[in-house]
Amino acid sequence: MEVMSDESQTPAMPVFSAGCRASGVLLPITSLPSPYGIGDLGASARSWIDRIHDAGQSYCQFLPLGPTGFGGSPYSSPSSFAGNWLLISPDALLEDGLLQARDIEKISFSETTVDYEIVTRFKDRLLDNTWARFSSTAGKKLRPAFDLFCRDHAHWLDDYALFEALKTILGGNSYLKWPTELVQRNPESLAKARRDLANQIDRVRLAQFLVFRQGKQLKEHANAKGVRLVGDLPFFVSSDSSDVWANPELFLLNKSFRPRFVAGVPPDYFAAQGQLWGNPVYDWDAIRETGFRWCIERVRALLTHVDLIRLDHFRGFAAAWYVPAKAKTARSGNWVPGPGSEFFEAVRNALGHLPFIAEDLGLITPDVHALRDQFQMPGAIDLGDEQS
Repeated sequence: MEVMSDESQTPAMPVFSAGCRASGVLLPITSLPSPYGIGDLGASARSWIDRIHDAGQSYCQFLPLGPTGFGGSPYSSPSSFAGNWLLISPDALLEDGLLQARDIEKISFSETTVDYEIVTRFKDRLLDNTWARFSSTAGKKLRPAFDLFCRDHAHWLDDYALFEALKTILGGNSYLKWPTELVQRNPESLAKARRDLANQIDRVRLAQFLVFRQGKQLKEHANAKGVRLVGDLPFFVSSDSSDVWANPELFLLNKSFRPRFVAGVPPDYFAAQGQLWGNPVYDWDAIRETGFRWCIERVRALLTHVDLIRLDHFRGFAAAWYVPAKAKTARSGNWVPGPGSEFFEAVRNALGHLPFIAEDLGLITPDVHALRDQFQMPGAIDLGDEQS
């Protein structure tokens, strides 16, 4: 990965002068070595940062850090805001007194691959033990920080925690298959669910507190070494997510809360029928009326973990391919304008800078290049001339 520096950053580390080039390495956290079946945010991640620093590199890039969805994909996450709780380091929980050595039983994990079924069962049991100890005197030291986290992130955390608790007791089904009153978010039904599932909800909140806490600690370690972390923000969200369930007014949905249009890309030399991704698409008029608040908060949440953000499917900010929901292929779609410069101006006004790298891959048209260049964003890859 090679990027140009951005002097509009406000980092806690030296800023590269304009025109100076720097390099780094992309490695998913899950691929780091670990005795617990999956790479995590603990000692191995800090060791990896140290190796990057010692090699004279300036950037470490990750894949999306949210919980994975269908097929284990990080691009179909149940939340745009949440962190992947499987990345919580058991060793860090030991250090915080939230686990005891006997809690971490030896399980035979593969040395070459991640078996998500085994890892999920293992981490879920650890989270049960962690929640039990946190609920006792062992969590007294961290309780103020936990309460502050819950208040600061309530705008997404309350809905996400309830979403996960409901999904668990309703057999993991898509929220569109839940009882109608829950799909429609009847206030009395939601209030009752919050009372009945209070313990499960707080357990989800704790998992998010821990992954955000450990993610922030890793970022601080990297910054102290002069290394910037690069995250990844998917453009679209999953149809089965707390994002859509809690904010249906921000998406083009019908009266049954199902997508009227879905995302994809038109036919090209990779796919004669185009690609039909199936994600719900945005109602940019409705989002614009809020001052892009939800979008900006997505960015803020990810910046807790990283310094820079690769904007996946950047061309969608200029225009995206909207396909009628009942279409069998993507051929019948149309280009629909995205938020364009208004979005980036709103982010810059809110954050004071634009911490972005544009993924300019795909059917790139002049308006996409113009949008990228207007805000002086480095491109992750540029195939525009070859595809135009």
